[in-house]
Amino acid sequence: MATISLCMIVKNEEAVLDRCLSSIADLMDEIIIIDTGSTDRTKEIAGRYTNKIYDFKWQNDFSAARNFSFSKASMDYIYTADADEVLDYTNHKRFLYLKQSISPEIDIVQMKYITPDEYNTVMNIRDEYRPKLYKRLRQFRWIDPIHETIQTLPLVFNSDVEILHMPHAQHSSRDFELFLHAFGAGGQISDKLHTMYARELYISGTDDDFKKAEPIFARTLLENPENTARISEAVCILCRCCRIKNETSDFFKYALRSMTYHPCSEICCELAAYFMQKQDYEEAARWYHCAANETASILDSRTNGNLPLFGLADCYDQFAANADPASMTQDELKTQAENYRTAAKSWEMPHET
Repeated sequence: MATISLCMIVKNEEAVLDRCLSSIADLMDEIIIIDTGSTDRTKEIAGRYTNKIYDFKWQNDFSAARNFSFSKASMDYIYTADADEVLDYTNHKRFLYLKQSISPEIDIVQMKYITPDEYNTVMNIRDEYRPKLYKRLRQFRWIDPIHETIQTLPLVFNSDVEILHMPHAQHSSRDFELFLHAFGAGGQISDKLHTMYARELYISGTDDDFKKAEPIFARTLLENPENTARISEAVCILCRCCRIKNETSDFFKYALRSMTYHPCSEICCELAAYFMQKQDYEEAARWYHCAANETASILDSRTNGNLPLFGLADCYDQFAANADPASMTQDELKTQAENYRTAAKSWEMPHET
């Protein structure tokens, strides 16, 4: 049977830490808690499960804290958990079987990460595989019977364990501060982090969050003119910023620019929202239809799902309230509005394929 070190980084998690640890503690052979500055009862709660509690000065860098936690581990594998995760009875049994049967050749085990829609700030799917269990000391081995070589890519196993992500509250405000800090430092930012920042803004950002981000994504247009993926993401953010600030000329400049890179449902929804504000419901309906049926999302899958359907329902409500005798009857318009609303309510965040 493999041995496992649980490595966690925490700060002010008294509301959820006991729930997390009580669901996984008996599966672990070692529990390591890295506290980055709690002022509540977090360390007291952690002390019920382990005496391996370490203080770590927060550096605005989750990777630094993760690396420090890994340095304290001593078992065969390292399991990473956040305080807002829960392992239910069924998946506790699956985890135990995994621990008893895991092949020593496996370097990384992925588990399904499931986030309820109300807490989903960065994912365009309801669930996804995430690496959760890591071999602490990876051993290299030779492969191929001729022209032999060292296996360098990790051997990854997709398990059937499902982890429920149940945060006490959204962490968007904290994340946005870290994004601003990372981008403001002037260093090279990965494409992944650029996408994550744009995605989290689009899914959960406030108007103020968009305004603060505007200079960063405007810089993308200047510094990354050949990176069409980054440009498309930046244009979506800048288009929303201009709509928030009622800067019509720049709003349409960015909306039209997006069509030359990657026509997407986010921009179609922005155009629809603009025309809704202008009470031009016919034009708004045209762009909502385009978002739902003729384009794909690049940041927020809802812009290709329930959001334009709710928008179309609102448009048809307006059509019904001001029915044109030459077009559909008022009852037909009301029925169409209800059909769109029903479709929007039944839409589900897609699963990982």
